[in-house]
Amino acid sequence: MISKLFHFNVITLMPEMFVALDFGLIGKAFKDGKVSRTLINPREFTSDTHNTVDDRPYGGGPGMVMMMLEPLIKAIDFCNTKASTKKKKVIHLTPRGSLLDHKKIIELLNFDELTIVSSRYEGVDERINNWIDEEISVGDYVTSGGDFPAMILIDCMVRQLPGVLNDEESIKQDSFANGLLDHPSYTRPEHFKEQGVPDVLISGDHEKIRLWRLKESLRLTWTKRPDLLAERLLTKEESRLLDEIQNEQEQDLHN
Repeated sequence: MISKLFHFNVITLMPEMFVALDFGLIGKAFKDGKVSRTLINPREFTSDTHNTVDDRPYGGGPGMVMMMLEPLIKAIDFCNTKASTKKKKVIHLTPRGSLLDHKKIIELLNFDELTIVSSRYEGVDERINNWIDEEISVGDYVTSGGDFPAMILIDCMVRQLPGVLNDEESIKQDSFANGLLDHPSYTRPEHFKEQGVPDVLISGDHEKIRLWRLKESLRLTWTKRPDLLAERLLTKEESRLLDEIQNEQEQDLHN
């Protein structure tokens, strides 16, 4: 578990959107000083009266390029200058970046400060890459800008910090934390419209409950995200349970 104060710089044309991070456990983490952020609008670094940050692309074509290089570079340099630590990184959220996953989240937490470039419109001037350490994508889809992806990244990282979640053990059971999807969960009432809770969960037998949860976690991963299993080295216990799952499915198909 990472134990330190983490700081985010977010370069965005729409800093008002980030009020969404002021709620829930993530908002409490900011309020309690477990993590901090600075929102930087690149319009503050423009030199014309209209605070222009976009322009048409060379070569023609639809859309506008955001941003013009100069205000964006000045915003990044501002973040780098005020940084009080050498363990910092500048990332750009873009569809062509490497896919964000749990492993990347933990890797980024090894830094003390992260500057996130949240672009909009048809992207940014290609020359920005000379000031970017890494490109990251939150998925194979396109959003109207990098603001929501930036909030996704911040949320994922902050919840990994100590003291943010009420039960830190729950982090270890999250989907992807151990390479598997999380097991199914049930709560009261015990019976609802002829649907009950699995008997093992109300048995009080902790070992049986552990095995059931592991097996159901493997079952969900195998049926919904088999690609995760292909990348994971299974324990002997997990291999045995997965064999049981596959045999059960074959029997169901023959019945």
